[in-house]
Amino acid sequence: MRPASGPPSLSCLDRLTDDTGILEHAWHSIPRRDHGYCTDDNGRALALVCAVGGDGAESLARRYLGFLRHAHMGGGRFRLRLAYDRRWTDDARSHDADGRALLGIGTAAARGPNPDIRSAATAFADEALGWRSPHWRATASAALGAAALLDVDPDHDAARRLVLDAVQTLPRPRADASWPWPEDRLGYENAKLPHALVRVGTTLGDQAAIDDGTRLLRWLIATETQADHFSFTPVGGSEPGERRPAFDQQPIEAWAMAESALAAMRVAPNPTFEEAIRRAVDWFAGHNDIGVAMVDASTGGGHDGLEPTGVNRNQGAEALLAVLASRQVAWDYTRLAPTTGVRP
Repeated sequence: MRPASGPPSLSCLDRLTDDTGILEHAWHSIPRRDHGYCTDDNGRALALVCAVGGDGAESLARRYLGFLRHAHMGGGRFRLRLAYDRRWTDDARSHDADGRALLGIGTAAARGPNPDIRSAATAFADEALGWRSPHWRATASAALGAAALLDVDPDHDAARRLVLDAVQTLPRPRADASWPWPEDRLGYENAKLPHALVRVGTTLGDQAAIDDGTRLLRWLIATETQADHFSFTPVGGSEPGERRPAFDQQPIEAWAMAESALAAMRVAPNPTFEEAIRRAVDWFAGHNDIGVAMVDASTGGGHDGLEPTGVNRNQGAEALLAVLASRQVAWDYTRLAPTTGVRP
């Protein structure tokens, strides 16, 4: 991984974003209007543009926050999909979408590109952060948004209560040293779970949560490493004894790993986490199981999946956001390195 020279450009988001929000899918790099918009993507896009800032962030943040406001059903519950004709579909509500929406709202409240957006997002958080879910990954996303808000407003009551509940409900390592993962199978966005443990532990000064999160992350890094690169859990998940490499591998796994390792590096600098950041970012550049780049250099978009013989040529919202988020991690890591004694 080369040291990043600056944050990622947000201009390539224009390809999938219109005045309503970010479209969910693409055919190659062409937006698929027939698939409409998804709350998940607009929540994560809001978090990303607020974290990156700079040119274009204000206009994009207004659109993504406006989409979430329109999707909100009350109490932190959100409609899932909006068709291109601006009618809500009958898709069932998703806890993951709720959590990712709250991630975006909390991040916008903390890091929105201007005071108006931060104020609106904070008022939105007041309404929505009473939400709770029995699902770990959904809780993890929401807790990351709440923790971001507490960074700038430590007295925000709803955010603190959500983080306090999350530290009690997020899963901890099993006693089995060979499989400490809290699930029988690895699923999707796996590194999000240790990321949330580390983050809420840092926010609350809970060393046990930090230790549990870094333990899970070290095991996940070892499990998903082949030779000198990451071989991520495929879209169908995996369990003990299954062979690697396995496909399709999704950009969301590299995205989650990069962010989790960066969070761990902030509180527990370690060569394992340093190398995980590098390998997660470099996965997009072709340091993966088949040696092909996951980024289309002509569009700046990410390919939707790594397959046994190549890439899925479609470049939807999740893959694009994963590429941009990994570049933001690389930039954040470049700035963090001098304080940890490591070199990017």
